[in-house]
Amino acid sequence: MVGKYKVVTLCGSTKFKEQYLEAQKRLTLEGNIVISVGLFGHSGDDEVWTEGTKAMLDDMHKRKIDMADEIFVINVGGYIGESTRSEIAYAKSQGIGVRYLEQIQ
Repeated sequence: MVGKYKVVTLCGSTKFKEQYLEAQKRLTLEGNIVISVGLFGHSGDDEVWTEGTKAMLDDMHKRKIDMADEIFVINVGGYIGESTRSEIAYAKSQGIGVRYLEQIQ
């Protein structure tokens, strides 16, 4: 924890751009330092799909998780894709807490 502020990294499919922005705003107003994605590949940021960029961004996101006290999973409609499952497993393996936008069934 950085001072009195918890650091939260957002995870989830980038097709949920609107929900990412809403969560970022809400968590910030609740007094958290929020780390998000840099690009929304599934919401129109085509630069993600250039050679080597997706792999770099995936690795970079793991480093963002390393900086966090917890991750907040954007799981709209219960959707959790392969990359997000990997991030959840990674966070848990590092002792980093996991919260979800929608309750897990």
